[in-house]
Amino acid sequence: MEQRTARLTLLIDPKKKALFEQLCAQEDVTPSQKVRQFIRDYIAEKSNPDEPSAPKHK
Repeated sequence: MEQRTARLTLLIDPKKKALFEQLCAQEDVTPSQKVRQFIRDYIAEKSNPDEPSAPKHK
């Protein structure tokens, strides 16, 4: 699990938000957990394995 956090704020259609929350509940995950998973998967998909990873904060 990441040790530091940053806030990401986004706007979404209320009906899509409600459906997303219902689907997350069915998987027993929070919407935040699911979004973090989406972001990790997207980074893994788009990252070039030959490039060094993003700098880590001290």
